[in-house]
Amino acid sequence: MTSPASRLTASNGGIFRLSRDWIAARLAQPAPPQPDARHIAALPAGARVTHAAVLVPLIHRGDEVNVLLTQRTAHLYDHPSQISFPGGRVETSDRDRAETALREAEEEIGLARRRIDVIGGLPDYEIPSGFRISPVVGWIEPPFELRLDPFEVAEAFEVPLPFFLDPANHQRRAYHFEGRDRDYIAIPYQGRYIWGATAGMLFSLYWQLHGPRAEPS
Repeated sequence: MTSPASRLTASNGGIFRLSRDWIAARLAQPAPPQPDARHIAALPAGARVTHAAVLVPLIHRGDEVNVLLTQRTAHLYDHPSQISFPGGRVETSDRDRAETALREAEEEIGLARRRIDVIGGLPDYEIPSGFRISPVVGWIEPPFELRLDPFEVAEAFEVPLPFFLDPANHQRRAYHFEGRDRDYIAIPYQGRYIWGATAGMLFSLYWQLHGPRAEPS
């Protein structure tokens, strides 16, 4: 029997299972325009840009697919205690954005790059602080080990992917920043508050997989 955590309802009403190949095929298609992109803060022309990449780790556990997330430590200067994906700035030695994401995941949570099958990516996500983040999606088959960097990462945890693919779990909020109101997406989960860039990239994943063209192939 198909686990509820591995099922999606297509726009034609049918039920289909999440799989590595289906997700990879959806990621390979052009990103459909989002119907409401108020949460996306495009950087102004000429702005100083810092390039970064994050790994969006999809963990395949039997009939389930989970998303691995981290909670940053409270003492960090940038985004303390926030929930995020493993990732960081692009280094000159990185061959591409996938290399950045794999290196950072290995450094932050000890996830060996040989355990990660890169299956695609999501559109770059820009944030007001000047970062342009490239989300790299990786498929991971257990067993694997994590070794958290105690300076940067307080905890790593998993959330069922279908939870993020259910629009009923998405909230739109606003906050005041640098003299203007800014919109953002929040996706609370079991007492955890996932918001900002992480939630925005999860929304991009939702829209890529479950948008108007998300039909079983």
